[in-house]
Amino acid sequence: MKKIIFLLVILPALLIGCRNNGKPDSTVAGDEKFLRISENFIKGYLDWRPELSVYLGFHEYDGKTSDLNMKSISDELVRLKSYSQMLKEFDTASLSRKVLYDLSILQHGIESEIFYIEDMASYTMNPITYAYYLDFSTYIKRNFAPLEERLKDIVAVEKCIPGILTAARANLADSLPEPYIEIAVQMLKGSISFLQNELVKGLKEVNNDSLMKEFKKANDIVISEVIAFAGFLEKEKLPKANNRYELGREKYQKMLLAYEGINMTSEEILEIGLSELRKEQEVFNASAEIISPGKKPMEVLQEMQKEHPTAENLIPDIRKNIEAIHQFLIDRKIVTIPSDTRVQVEETPEYSRSLGFAMMDPPGAFEKIATEAYYYITPPDPEWSAREKEEWLSTFDYYTSDLISIHEAYPGHFIQLTYLNKSAATKIEKIFGSYAFIEGWAHYTEKMMIDEGYGNTGDPVKAAKYRLAQSGEALVRLCRLCVSIKMHCEGMSIDDATKFFMDNWYHGEKPSREEARRGTYDPGYLYYTLGKLMVLKLRQDYQKQEGDNFNLQKFHDLLLENGMPQILILRKEILKDKNIWNEIL
Repeated sequence: MKKIIFLLVILPALLIGCRNNGKPDSTVAGDEKFLRISENFIKGYLDWRPELSVYLGFHEYDGKTSDLNMKSISDELVRLKSYSQMLKEFDTASLSRKVLYDLSILQHGIESEIFYIEDMASYTMNPITYAYYLDFSTYIKRNFAPLEERLKDIVAVEKCIPGILTAARANLADSLPEPYIEIAVQMLKGSISFLQNELVKGLKEVNNDSLMKEFKKANDIVISEVIAFAGFLEKEKLPKANNRYELGREKYQKMLLAYEGINMTSEEILEIGLSELRKEQEVFNASAEIISPGKKPMEVLQEMQKEHPTAENLIPDIRKNIEAIHQFLIDRKIVTIPSDTRVQVEETPEYSRSLGFAMMDPPGAFEKIATEAYYYITPPDPEWSAREKEEWLSTFDYYTSDLISIHEAYPGHFIQLTYLNKSAATKIEKIFGSYAFIEGWAHYTEKMMIDEGYGNTGDPVKAAKYRLAQSGEALVRLCRLCVSIKMHCEGMSIDDATKFFMDNWYHGEKPSREEARRGTYDPGYLYYTLGKLMVLKLRQDYQKQEGDNFNLQKFHDLLLENGMPQILILRKEILKDKNIWNEIL
């Protein structure tokens, strides 16, 4: 699961002075009271989550780790609930419009945290939760301090990891969902590989023998502890595992409301998802027919995947193509580019290659030194067989790789992050983000760019290949929406979910099963499609409102200038007709 969060320090007095100029004293007082409450909440929020704080760029937290003893978790839950109640009782009539906007975002941020701890029982039922705490690669991949200083912090973190794993053993229930255990063990083994190999390689330039000796001792202990914890899950937990991972309708509805403010029922959303799935399959099949008449659509896709760069040309080609995408945004006036800052396309560092074949690595919103944004591409391993290299490179066919770059960089995540970090958005707007907005925007841009003509140079076959790639990306996200609801509300098994992906996404058993397994612990992966559909609906309503004055670039700028809130909140900010604010789909 991805958590993309951003933060910007703005002096409360300055904020009030700028945004409440000319407001009645009662409103100014209300704003000041809310800002005091929110500042206190954020301080506690960051204190309890030092790993997150380091990523954001608050380096006073360097070398610190979370206290995951059950008392600490219980105390944080009590704190969250107390602030939740405080905000519910807040006199919203005393707030300016902008501060009321922030209050709504903060409420969702708090409610989603409560849901994660209490309703999903993440610290008692899900060992995957603890596997995430073993990722401290930020200290290696971002040069916010001299490497030797960062190594001291790594050693400090490593000395705390045995305590985290001890807490995990004590906190986890006797019987856990089987897929959670299997995925956690898989992640732990990846962490072991990182600790043994990539982390050591990332520190090879340190010339301090005594510090390296201290690191080796701490690292060896952590490796031993992680191996033991993985063994504990396999030997003690797996034999007693269950398959009760579903949330159930009541909690699923609570999730939709807590995270996104959505009141629609799961049945209503599923009906829309199935309808959109059928429509997208028609697009996929029609595109395949243009490319190779008479062939099965999946065969056409497999043939298209053979059109890819060589291993040597992979990164140079993606660099060239991403510049073409960037220029397309300018030429077609898709979105205002917020700065001259450019994403840097680089080969994935060895210590991060286990994380994926293509990924965006942005700076935290408070980061003042290591502010580069990297778009990492992982080439095939030179030691692989010819068949393995070909299979790897087929994921980078020219059409799909452009869609990935659109999603990750231009105008997807990178542009959205750049807008946010350079905007005058408040702390709240940069810490708390909507899953549906963040992934919905990036997924929306894939379709939007193809609709606007990217890849269409007058050759209908080439244009159909881009549409086929885009449609394929849409199909997997639509399947996620349907499977999420069917698994958590209707009792769909992993096997049935795997078959659903195979039948409707047209891919094989292995990738389909991985998608199905993800749905057990990430029911929110329905938000890729749901967010995309909500952005499309907002665009439709905004276009109707603006009439002849509608401008696509203006619409996109407006979305990105307002932080990364729940789309329902954006509708209230952008649309004038109150009667349609709740019509999200």
